[in-house]
Formats: sequence, C-alpha cells, structure tokens
Amino acid sequence: MQTSSDRHEYPAHWEADVVLRDGGTARVRPITVDDAERLVSFYEQVSDESKYYRFFAPYPRLSAKDVHRFTHHDFVDRVGLAATVGGEFIATVRYDRIGPDGTPASSPADEAEVAFLVQDAHQGRGIASALLEHIAAVARERGIRRFAAEVLPANSKMIKVFTDAGYTQKRSFEDGVVRLEFGLEPTDRSLAVQQAREQRAEARSVQRLLAPGSVAVIGAGRVPGGVGRSLLDNIRDAGFTGRLYAVNKALPPERGELDGAAGVPAHRSVRDIDGPVDLAVVAVPADDVPEAVAECGEHGVQGIVVVSAGYAEAGPDGRERQRALVRQARSYGMRIIGPNAFGVINTSPDVRLNASLAPQMPRPGRIGLFAQSGAIGIALLSRLHRRGGGVTGVTGVSTFVSSGNRADVSGNDVMQYWYDDPDTDVALMYLESIGNPRKFTRLARRTAAVKPLVVVQGARHGSGPRGHAVRATRLPHATVSALLRQAGVIRVDTITDLVDAGLLLARQPLPSGPRVAILGNSESLGLLTYDACLAEGLRPHRPLDLTTGASAADFHAALSRALADDTCDAVVVTAIPALGEPPTDDAALAGALRSAAAATPSKPVLVVHVELGGLAEALSAAAGTAPQPAPAAPDRPQERAAHPTPSEDEHPAVAPTRLAPQDPATAPVPPAPAGLPEDAHLIPAYPAAERAVRALAHSVAYAQWRRDAADPGKVPAYEDIDERSAAALIDARLTREEGLTREEGLTRGEGLTLGTEETRALLGAYGIHVHRALPAPTADAAVEAARTLGRPVALKVTAPHLRHRADLGGVRLDLADEEQLRRAYAELTDQLGTPEELRPVVQRMAPRGVDTIVRAVIDPAAGAALSFGLAGAPSQLLGDMAHRLIPVTDREAASLVRSIRTAPLLFGWRGSAPVDTPALEELLLRVSRLVDDHPEVVAVGLEPVVVATHGVSVLSASVRLAPPPVRDDLGPRTLPAY
Repeated sequence: MQTSSDRHEYPAHWEADVVLRDGGTARVRPITVDDAERLVSFYEQVSDESKYYRFFAPYPRLSAKDVHRFTHHDFVDRVGLAATVGGEFIATVRYDRIGPDGTPASSPADEAEVAFLVQDAHQGRGIASALLEHIAAVARERGIRRFAAEVLPANSKMIKVFTDAGYTQKRSFEDGVVRLEFGLEPTDRSLAVQQAREQRAEARSVQRLLAPGSVAVIGAGRVPGGVGRSLLDNIRDAGFTGRLYAVNKALPPERGELDGAAGVPAHRSVRDIDGPVDLAVVAVPADDVPEAVAECGEHGVQGIVVVSAGYAEAGPDGRERQRALVRQARSYGMRIIGPNAFGVINTSPDVRLNASLAPQMPRPGRIGLFAQSGAIGIALLSRLHRRGGGVTGVTGVSTFVSSGNRADVSGNDVMQYWYDDPDTDVALMYLESIGNPRKFTRLARRTAAVKPLVVVQGARHGSGPRGHAVRATRLPHATVSALLRQAGVIRVDTITDLVDAGLLLARQPLPSGPRVAILGNSESLGLLTYDACLAEGLRPHRPLDLTTGASAADFHAALSRALADDTCDAVVVTAIPALGEPPTDDAALAGALRSAAAATPSKPVLVVHVELGGLAEALSAAAGTAPQPAPAAPDRPQERAAHPTPSEDEHPAVAPTRLAPQDPATAPVPPAPAGLPEDAHLIPAYPAAERAVRALAHSVAYAQWRRDAADPGKVPAYEDIDERSAAALIDARLTREEGLTREEGLTRGEGLTLGTEETRALLGAYGIHVHRALPAPTADAAVEAARTLGRPVALKVTAPHLRHRADLGGVRLDLADEEQLRRAYAELTDQLGTPEELRPVVQRMAPRGVDTIVRAVIDPAAGAALSFGLAGAPSQLLGDMAHRLIPVTDREAASLVRSIRTAPLLFGWRGSAPVDTPALEELLLRVSRLVDDHPEVVAVGLEPVVVATHGVSVLSASVRLAPPPVRDDLGPRTLPAY
C-alpha cells in the first residue's frame, strides 16, 4: 500500500461501502501507489468528452507523471478517493489543499480544490454525489473548511452535483469557467439532501430484491425435495411473472430441466444462463456459497438471498465466513438478504414472488412484514393467512422479508422501502436486535409520520441472537423502548399483539380521541370490555346492552347511533351467539355492521365475538376483495383468552343500558353506501375483549402521536446561555496537562468527571444554578460553613454508599442555629461513622417541594437521551422514569414531566400545592441544550432537584466528559462495515 515516505499511514477508516441511486453498491477507498494500473485502465474507458470536462482540453491518455501524481498522496494536503466495483475503478475524486493565491499549500490553509471523474457507463447512478459526501468528510477531518471547484459551463451534470449538495455556496464566472466555492460544515439542508438520497438509494436496493424480472435458484435439487428445490417450486407455484431458472452444478450437461419442474430451464452455472438474472436465491452448503456468489457477480446479478446456514449463528468461524460473504457480494455491487434467511415474498400481481420456504403464497394485502427469525416469520404469515375462527379474518401481505442474520439488508433498509411503497399501508416488524438504533429511530420517526409502524422486540432480557452484529448500548431496554415510542413506533410485547394492532390499523381509520362506545348483546362481555378500556387508559361510555334477542337490524341501528355521536371516537361491538339461531345469522350480522360502519367511515369499529364461527370471515369479506383460493386446511383450535367471571361489585358505577330489540321485519338493514374503497367495510374481529381494546389503545396513542408530530414544538433560545464560556471550560479541562492538545485530551482514557466547582461553573454557563455545598470535616467547619451560607442549613453525608439515602439517616434538615448543627453533626458521626468515611457537607436549605431527578446521557448506539423522574422509591424501586431524545423541544419537555406515573404529585395530588412545572420544564430544556451543544458532555446527573411552588433548586450535580461517540448519522452515507 502507501510507502513509508508518505506523511500519514493509510487511513483504513476512510474505506466504506455505499448504496448508489440505482440500488447497487460500490466501495469507496483511498487511492494508493498500488492503483496505477487500475487508474490507467479506468481512464481508458472514459469518453473524450468526459476527459475534456475534467481537464478543460483534449487529454486522450495519462502520462507517467500524471499517474504518479494521481496515485501518490500524503492523505493530508493531497487526497484521492476511488469508487470501485469488482475491484475496478468506476469513479475518482481528489482534493489539493491551496492557499489564498490558489497555489499548493499546507495546514493551516483551510481551502482545497476538488475535482471528479466518473466513467460514462456509470454516470447517473449518483456516484459523484456519494463521493462528494466522503471527500468532504475527509477534508473536514484534515482541517479543510472550504472546497473550490472550477467547471466548464457545458458540464451541467457536475454543476448540479455541487449545487444540489445543500452546502452554502458562492458562484462566479470568469474566463469561461464557472467557479464554485462552498463551506463543508453540514447544514440542515445538506443533511436533508443526504438523507433523502439515502432513502431513495436504500429503497431502490430493496426493490431490486423484491421485484426482480428474473430469478435463479442456485442449489435446486434434480428431484423434488430439499431446501433448494422447495424454493424453486414455491416460486413457480406462486405464479412468478418473470423468468425463472434452476442452477445445479451437479446437473449432467445434456439435462435442460429438472424432474417435475417442466418449463423451468436448468443450468450447471449462472454463467450459462442466456440473459440477465436480477435475483439469485442461494441454497447450497456454506462452503460452496463463495463460488456461487462469484458466478453471480460475474454475470451481473443485482442481489442475492442466502438461505444457507453455517454462518455467524454457528460461532466465530461462521462469523468470519459471514463477513467474507458480505465483502465478496459488495465487491460486485450486490446486496444480500441473509444468510440463514427464510426468504422474501412480494404478492403484487405484477410480481407474485414467493422466494421463501413458506409453502403457500400469502394473500395480497396492505401489510408489510419484516422478521429476523424464520420461525416467527412462519407464525406471522400463518396468523395473517387464516380467514376466520380467530382475530385475523381476511387480510393480506404486500411484502415479506425474513433477514436471518441480517448481515447486510436490515430492518432499516426495508423501512426505507416501505416509506413510499404505495402497496403498503402498515408495517409490522419482529426484531431480535437493532443494529443501529440511532438510524432506526430517525427512520421510524419519518415512516410513522405517514403510516403505522408496529414493532415487537425479542431477546429483550438478554443478548441478541448469535448471528447478529449489534452495537453495544448502555441504556436499559425500557429506556430504548420509550425512545422508540417517542419516535412514533407502536411498541407491543407479543406477536399476537403485533397482528392484532396491525389488523386494526390496516382496516380502520385512526380514532380522533380515547372516547369509546361499547354495544352488544351480552351484558357481561360489555362489562369486560369496559374494564379493559379503563385498564388501557381509554374513556369508555356506559355499555349499551341490546339483549340476547337483538337482531342484525338492532345492531345496525345501535352502531349507526354510536358512530353519529360526537362524544364517541371509536366503537367496540360485542357479540355472542343466540341459542337456536341458524349459522346464516353470522352473515346477516356482519352485513349489518359493515353497512353501518361504511356510512360513517371516519371512526374505527372493532368486534369482540365469542364462538361465532363465521362472523370474523363474514366481517372481513367484501365484494371484489375476496382472497385468492387456498387449499383447504384442517381446522385449527380457535385462540381464545380466559376471562374471569365478573362479580357484581367489580363494576359498581357501570350499569349497562338495555335496549329492546326491534322487529327485523320493520327495521331493514340499509345497503352500504356506494363509492367507497372496496376494503373500507372490513371490520377486524377479536376473540377476547382485552385484545381488541389493547389494539384500540395502540391506535389511539399512535393517532395522538401523529397529531403531536404535526406541531413538535421548538427548542427555545435562552439569551443567558454562554456557549463560548462552556466550550472554553471543557477545552481547558481536557487540555489541563501541559502540552496536551484538545484532541489528545479527548482520546486519553475513558473520560473524566468534573469536580464540584467545575460542574457548577459549566452548568452555570447554561443558566443551571447548583446550590453551593461546603465540606464539613469537623463540627467547627460545619458551623463556619453555616455562617458563610446563611441559616437554616442542611447537613448531609456524601459518601457513595450513603449518598441520596435519606432513609438511612444521612441527612439533617432545617438546622437553624449552631447548637442544632453541632448536635446533628455528633449524631451523624456517632451513628454512621467517622467524618472521613461520611464526607459531610453543609448546604443552605432550599424551599420545600417535590424531589426529582434529571439525567442526560449520550449512548454510543441510541444517541443522546434526557431522563426524568421523582427521586427515591418511584425511580429506584419502581423504575418510574420517562425519557426523550435530545434535543428536546418545549412540547416534549412538557410531555416528559407528565409521562411518569407519579406525575400527579407535581400537580396538586390530594390537595397539595402544585409545584412550578414551567420552571422544571425550563431546567430540562437547558440540560438538553448543554448536551446537544457539547458532545463531549456525555453524562449529566442532577439529583435531587427540588421543585417548589416557585422555582427549582438543584442540590447536587455531576458532569462527565469523554470522547463523544461517532455520529455516523452526520457523516457520509455508508453501509455497516465488515
């Protein structure tokens, strides 16, 4: 690689894989002296016009001097990067540091000239835009703050690359050349441009896997049976609309088909296929996979699904085999689903792809499914496939991805695809690990703003699956879950809840609020539903009992009235079979409910049914949207939840209203109104009240999040914040040792905790005032401290094992004179230990109020989070803490204070005086600003914070400085490194 005479070692951390605009991948890396032949070969494939645009003159070939110049870099003042596919250059970019006069310069000059050259065959793939992001990040790392570029006016493509990047620019025209100058600091617009490009590229890369024009199954057996042959048969039987090929290297040369697979061409190698192959499904032993991947890459395959096992899930050797697999595939510009994957499904009539081990194609629908586990994927598909006798009724899947070890394509990529997929209305995800929580949260927030995202996470109380590469996080699972909910994710605990919520969100509108009407022909079932609503925080109306003799017309009339009621946001219908009624009444009841719901399509309707065999199916059936025929399956036992029999005193305030049934002959059911979407009449049915209400509660919370997200609030700008003083204090503390630079201070060790006075000074720069505490190593020192601070005072011990433990007697309050203080000092030292052990301090009394905790932490995986709770048992014993991502807006700060279960204690619970929550919210916002402005502040703890009726008092504080975690969301687009 680079020779020892160069000023810097080869910067391996600049290497990265990127997804391009068309969904393919490329490798970005520094150019070295070993690349001379690659550079010459690359240049020979560039058109004369592109060469002219690069050098402003005819330049047919590179001289030896040019090659030396373009391959010898010091990686500081002269840097070149190349984008490669298959090991060959497809584009290059370089910068040269210049001085004010435009001549070559060294640091501290902070400007550089930049130039690109992209092979004509690869222009239009977004390569130049990706390279600009990476060369800009490299330049910032080397102290360069501005780029200058000279471009011919006719080179409109390159001008567009610069102008569309989102940086602040200055443009001039002189001597027939356009000169562009722009700063390299990321701006809101440049980050927005970068993230929009990331979304389009990653969505396109998934689309290439889910909607191929041709598929080859590598490892398809010559006779039926086996994994590979099952995959081939499943693709064929689903009616795949593209071209399908079988590949088996053991196939005799004269064989053109497999037994029992008439019409499917068979080949010994992908290379033998006459025509393009978009997707390869690999089902061969792990040792044979590299050969198959190489053949795919050489043939131009766009992506592969690796079903083969024996990778990271098998141990260290398998993990290394998995890394090699990803590196090999990406070197050819291919993306991978798997290894150890269950497969992919796309039910679109234009594709009809079942490249999975599911023996039956799911019904088409509007639900997207992602599962890291094949077993859970099977369970989800099975539940959604059932027509009746359970909660699902008729519903369908748009796309399904089982990622296996998710070595490459992950839930983040699939979410990018679902974001603007017109065939997906609801996204359901089963995750056993989140490889990049910060990015997942960002993508989830954007996706949830346009369509519901429901997530259940496995392995919550232990490490993730062995096959998954997961970033370490110090945050508890409950905290991560709270942050996901803040991002709009609907977090559920089981796959049953996942399906229940998904069905409601896919079929019914979002409710406008938590007010729920309950009606049905069973008093007991209505009361159970009422109780379930209260337990989920909903506001149920008194149940309406139609009596067991209610007809379909009675249900229609009651539902119509409930939906027309302005005090109702959603309706839960409970139904039990009437003795002696024929089964046909199921269809009549379903038709009545669908008709009434269709007349008021703006409110959600759910049904809780008990042993109504055909009701769930009838409720879901609608003209023109019946599911595709499926083979008859043996009856499965119906899922049901056990309900305790309610006693009379369990509902003392709820007396159901009874309604006399109407005569069906005089109350006909009107038809459903015309002109509505075909699936607008589908009503989800549930076998248990708790499941229906839980799904409704998720929908209510999500709808409220959508409304709040439309006006997220703002981050206040406090005029008294002194950001410069805080930065100077941080720099001074990190560079205290003689001769130590700031960067060396950051990289030295694991960080440091500021002293008491340094903490007070840093927090004070942000308007956070910490009450002064003076050490009291003796009783006389305690008395002197009280004179200095002013009485009354508090005497507290600060030993780590007694800190914040008022229950152990380590705090004496309201000491108004010297006698009380000396007596308290003697009691502490007699009961708890010597002054050296106790480390007592004296602090002036703060106004009485509610003791709270405020914390902030920067987690390397999840990002910066702000936490709040009440001090003592509520937070320590009950875990009653609320969390928000930093930076926090004013609306989020108010929500944070009100999110804990013990929040009523702040607002006048049981006649107590309400405390100053606006002052508390301001404190939270100031802490958020401090951590957001200074990433070196990796932890802040304020405990206790006494919130009084007027103002807040911070009695103790700690601040930790450390090297900030790498913000990969602010750098150039990259795929996870292997």
